Amino acid sequence: MSVIHRMNVQILEREQRLPGSPAEVFEFFADARNLEAITPPLLRFRVVTPEPIAMGRGTLIRYRLRVRGVPVSWLTEIKEWDAPHRFVDEQLKGPYALWHHTHTFAADGDETIMRDVVRYRVGFGPLGALADALVVRRDVAAIFDFRAQRVRELLAG
Repeated sequence: MSVIHRMNVQILEREQRLPGSPAEVFEFFADARNLEAITPPLLRFRVVTPEPIAMGRGTLIRYRLRVRGVPVSWLTEIKEWDAPHRFVDEQLKGPYALWHHTHTFAADGDETIMRDVVRYRVGFGPLGALADALVVRRDVAAIFDFRAQRVRELLAG
């Protein structure tokens, strides 16, 4: 894992080897409801967009969650969709001034290398930069730590 700092934009990068082909792993992530299963329970993350959610470029997905106990509404748009290789989601409304998440899936034998690159920025100027340094950066990393473990467990069956 690495986090790079550029003009208050943080970049979190993660890479994980997972069982299954890129098509199989991509299919798991193409189901928006699986986000609930791979998000830490403490966040009380819920997809509120009515089903069925037809995933593809332009799809809008609404969520509700709690960040340190504070209720938050989040709206993302799928900006890019290249099944089974890559997709990008971007926050339109939510807790960040910027949230841009690129997911890529590449075959490695009979497994898949999944890579996440998240570019995010906390708003609120110097106060947001301080919050990022003290809390947000650690929280985002912890969410992705949990996610990596749960994704592996769920795909392994």
